[in-house]
Amino acid sequence: MMKEFKITYFFDEEHYIRRFIHVETREAAINLVQSERDQYISFTDSRGIYHELNTANVRVVQLAEYFREVK
Repeated sequence: MMKEFKITYFFDEEHYIRRFIHVETREAAINLVQSERDQYISFTDSRGIYHELNTANVRVVQLAEYFREVK
């Protein structure tokens, strides 16, 4: 079963980008983050905005399982 994870890329104390991914395990999510280290990645966020991100410029990456509330 797929789980949803929230990845937050922090550039400094005020600037960050969030990304949501669907993978089977926490370990798979961690492996994805580690495999993308120091390279350009691209993704479309939940608002439909396209991002190209150089992960080498990120100071902190935060990963957490996300439990979306159905409204």
